[in-house]
Amino acid sequence: MRFFSVVVTGLFLGFGSAANAQSCGGNFGSFVEGLKSEAVQRGYDRALVDNFFRGVQFNQAVINADRRQGIFQRPFLDFSRALISQNRMNAGRANYERHRAIFDRAQAQFGVQPGILLAFWAFETDFGANQGDFNTVNALVTLAHDCRRPELFRPQVFAALEMHRRGDLDPRTMTGAWAGEIGMVQKLPSDIIAHAVDGDGNGRIDLQRSVADSIMSGASMLRANGWRPNEPWMHEVAIPQGLDLTQTGMRTELTVSQWQQMGVRPTHGNLPSGNMRASIILPQGHRGPAFMVFHNYRVLFEWNQSFIYVTTAAYFGTRLMGAPVYQAGNPEPGLNQDQMRQLQQRLVQRGYDVGGIDGILGANTRAAVQDVQAQLGMPADGWPTPQLLRNL
Repeated sequence: MRFFSVVVTGLFLGFGSAANAQSCGGNFGSFVEGLKSEAVQRGYDRALVDNFFRGVQFNQAVINADRRQGIFQRPFLDFSRALISQNRMNAGRANYERHRAIFDRAQAQFGVQPGILLAFWAFETDFGANQGDFNTVNALVTLAHDCRRPELFRPQVFAALEMHRRGDLDPRTMTGAWAGEIGMVQKLPSDIIAHAVDGDGNGRIDLQRSVADSIMSGASMLRANGWRPNEPWMHEVAIPQGLDLTQTGMRTELTVSQWQQMGVRPTHGNLPSGNMRASIILPQGHRGPAFMVFHNYRVLFEWNQSFIYVTTAAYFGTRLMGAPVYQAGNPEPGLNQDQMRQLQQRLVQRGYDVGGIDGILGANTRAAVQDVQAQLGMPADGWPTPQLLRNL
């Protein structure tokens, strides 16, 4: 499961480097010929290029899936309850026990704890059971041709070509997710090239069938993206009445000690070192769950750009490591998709960059909401409500 912004992580492979390359759109056959010409200019053998692109087809189902990411519009409580079933909890614990030696090795080598790796493994493919049946090359070329985000997907086409050159991708048989991700933990080709690990030591990397390769590669990518070894990523907290809510959200970082002095307390266990810097996030406002999040939580956005997905995966990771169920509270009702678009339009009119009028409560929209809530004398918790929409 993947929500994409216009940021491409991992190995950047030169978007549009050929002078006469068709950047996106237009006749699909002409577009593919442009890709082939660019590949040859990059130094790839013509026969290899012809073989890679032979029979490539536009896939409308890929475009439909890209436009259909409505699940990311659901609020945190609904989203997390939908994704974190008892079956997934049980499967996560069972897979940890079954593959404990691999997880121990990933933590020893990269400092990435089992919980967060299990969470992504669960959400991406249900522990390898649902890896997708879209032809990878067709998906990537289709999305590169589509003019919504060619700067993200065009480099991935050439990364897939490089995998083919190395013997790691058969363009006719390689399948995966609609967005071109491959394997149990759903990696794009550039991330596979940059971070994949031969975890089982058999001399090749197989992210579709090898648990060891998948887990070690996921840990390798997180570490390369800035994961601090063995540091926490999230801890549920309770916030006091009267807390200055403008200090909550991802824009503010204080030390754990400073938050404690302001009355923030853990709902279970103990918070980490008082000198560690952290933010307080309120996924559904001050009347819902509250979490203290650390540097490693921010690193998770290199895996997925969706606030709701990352927060849910981070929370699930803590559950798999023994944390209790969150205190759901009693959040105020939020906005439906049409109302969210109206809100975003009004925020744009006020000069805010909300990252696009898409009906999704992303980081930019949350920050803008928090600002206008403070201006209007409302609880500035970043959670948009019908009352805020009326006030605007």
